[in-house]
Formats: sequence, C-alpha cells, structure tokens
Amino acid sequence: MTQLIFLGTAGDSAVVSKQLRASGGIIIRIEDLQFHIDPGPGALYKAKEYGVNLHHTTAVLVSHNGINHCNDLNVVVDAMTHAGIEQRGILLGSKSLLVEQEGSHPFLTQHHRRFLEKVIAMEKNHKVAVDLVEIHALPVDYLDPTAIGFKFFCPTFTLSYTGDTIVTPELLETLTGTDLLILNVPYPGNKGTYKNLDTQLAIKIISHVHPKLAVLTHFGLEMLKADPLLEAREVQRLTGVQTIAAQDGLIISPGQYKSPVKGYD
Repeated sequence: MTQLIFLGTAGDSAVVSKQLRASGGIIIRIEDLQFHIDPGPGALYKAKEYGVNLHHTTAVLVSHNGINHCNDLNVVVDAMTHAGIEQRGILLGSKSLLVEQEGSHPFLTQHHRRFLEKVIAMEKNHKVAVDLVEIHALPVDYLDPTAIGFKFFCPTFTLSYTGDTIVTPELLETLTGTDLLILNVPYPGNKGTYKNLDTQLAIKIISHVHPKLAVLTHFGLEMLKADPLLEAREVQRLTGVQTIAAQDGLIISPGQYKSPVKGYD
C-alpha cells in the first residue's frame, strides 16, 4: 500500500491558534514503511482521528524548527518507541532542530534522542537511504538558513515536499523529475512574505517541474480567506497540471493521479 495522509494543513500561527486547520504533518506510507513529515501541533490527536498508528513509524522528518513543523516531535518519538521501551526509528531533521544554533536550542530533548535508533542532522543536498527509499535534502531558501525540504525516490514514483522556502534556480533544478509535488503555500496571489511561497510562485515551480500531481498545503490566514480551492483551480488552469488544495484528512494514493481523491471536493 502506498498512501499519503495529511494530518493538518495549517501554515501560520494564526490558523493554528484559532484551530481553523490542524498542523499535524504528513504521513507517507510506502509498502511497509511509514514516514511522518513535520509533526506540528495536533500530530497525535489527528493521527488517532485518521487511523494512523504512530508506533508503526519508520522515520520522522522535520524541515526546520518552526513550531508548526516540530511542536509534537518529542511526543511522536515517545509514541513510536513506546516511551523508549523499544529503541527504534530514525529522525532526519535540519541542523536547527538538532544542534544548538545562535538564538535557538535543539528541539529534540536528550531524553527522547535516546529512544531513537538513529538521529541524522541533514544539510542541503544530503542523501540518506531508508530501506528501499532514498531521501535527498532539498536546498530550500528560508529564514532558518539550515531549513531543508525532502525528495523521496520510491520504487514506482518520486515525491518532493518543499517545506517553507522561496524559489531559487537550485531548488527548481533539484525538483526536476518529481511525480508528486507538495508545496507549502501560505499566501494567495502574489502576496508572499517572509520567504514563503504564494500562488504565483507555486505556478512558477509547477510550470518548471511539471509533476503528474501538485498539492498545495500549509495555508495561512490570507490563503484561507482567499479560498485554497479557488487558488488551486487557477494553478491548474495556468499550468495544465492536476492541482489539489489539501484539506485536513486528505488521503492520496500516488499511483492514481487521475482518479478522484478521497477527502477533496
């Protein structure tokens, strides 16, 4: 079974604090492997709601140490290891998440670090193999200089998750060959700020990469007011690429890009 489950689609603190959307991250299931990307606030609650057993998680991946991306990291590690009874699992994260930086401290506690089999601080363009999946750290450009995205090379498809970033030539080059592209797009139109994507920049990326499916997520308050569904339709109209505005609980089967997608209407 290959499946993506969106445990939340919130992209700024206003949306999270008002609980307009959850921010629990994204689950990727590839055969017997389970990956959890960016477990922000609500990861445990939404995993239970959508039938995801976090103890089955193979690896947790965190793009940077923003609270909407890593708030529930330690409790997710607790769940996947039965509070350390089983030392298992891998954590792949930005240096800001795991190594003390100027103005910030590691988010993963030393206590929970001991629960994991392996902890890897990934830098841009770093490559790691997890069983049958090869994962590349994308060279994103964000306020956190150590921030990364993730590109998954799977047996039958390639998936890229940009995390938070603006557009750069290097990023466009590394996204080439992506089948399923997930973009964090907090802003509608051309209103992007603070090194985040807006709809116009998403169109630029999708037009260059031309994936089989593009998914917009990580919505800010302005995007919700504009309506992500309308923004996604405009992206699809201008790029010719099937484009979905994610909703909390959205489930996608990557091998069925042309089929109706559960949780989307």
